[in-house]
Amino acid sequence: MKQPKGPYGPPRQATHREAEKSLPKFDRYKRISSYPILKWFLNPIWSPRRWEVTAVPINVEVTAPETVSVPRRIMERLIQEAEEIFVMDTCYCREVFKHKEEYVDIGCMAFGTGTRRIHPTHGRFVSKQEAEEHVRKAARAGLVADVAWVWVDPYTWGTRPFDQQLFVCFCDDKCFYRGSMQKRGPNLNKTYKKLPGSSVWVDSAKCDGCGACVESCFVAEMKLVHGVATPGKDCKACGRCAEVCPGAAIEIRFDDEEAIFRDFMSRIRARTSIASKEQHGWTKGNDTP
Repeated sequence: MKQPKGPYGPPRQATHREAEKSLPKFDRYKRISSYPILKWFLNPIWSPRRWEVTAVPINVEVTAPETVSVPRRIMERLIQEAEEIFVMDTCYCREVFKHKEEYVDIGCMAFGTGTRRIHPTHGRFVSKQEAEEHVRKAARAGLVADVAWVWVDPYTWGTRPFDQQLFVCFCDDKCFYRGSMQKRGPNLNKTYKKLPGSSVWVDSAKCDGCGACVESCFVAEMKLVHGVATPGKDCKACGRCAEVCPGAAIEIRFDDEEAIFRDFMSRIRARTSIASKEQHGWTKGNDTP
């Protein structure tokens, strides 16, 4: 679609300056978010009332081609739900932190009518087909799709209203949502969620206890128990462990796709709307589909 006429939020140059100041600050806050006393001051930043992130492990497609079709199809179906889709030209996290710079051109994707206020210097509106290719590109790069409804986005991009937008960030392990999560506080742990119906499975016969998965786990939830990789109760099923396992001993398993998508969309719709009322069959004076 064509870029809507303004008013717009801040342009790219102003947003980049703000990101250079705020991203390192948030990173420091996350590192101390579990400290006694300090955590009670920092917990409101990640209040579940205005912060929710779901990991969709599109990154495991190379290591588990027979199962990756599920998370990627979930993303494709999410794209089909969206009324408007905006893709950022670059990833601000990778620009600011200067890591994985070869993937700096894989920017975030935003859904919903709230995106109309994003300044055109940040990127462009795309078709559903272009959005699907963007997801495939991120998957090939080994990035995790973090589906995010957080208060930082309307603040950063000047998007309105908050309940008509959803962002998908294609993250490596040092990006905004995934970086410095090993010692996270309680709210930060609670608001970063795994995809409904996903779980990590380890083949103990194949696992040789090399520890590659332990070192790569961004939330420090993978442990070696009696020499075998064992995911903890707060595992986010992001797929990184399966991606790095040299013995192919780890898999990300999924329940029925329809149930996953239904639960996933219920989680999203409880927070925001990314489609017009007409798309959902709503009519004036009737707020229920």
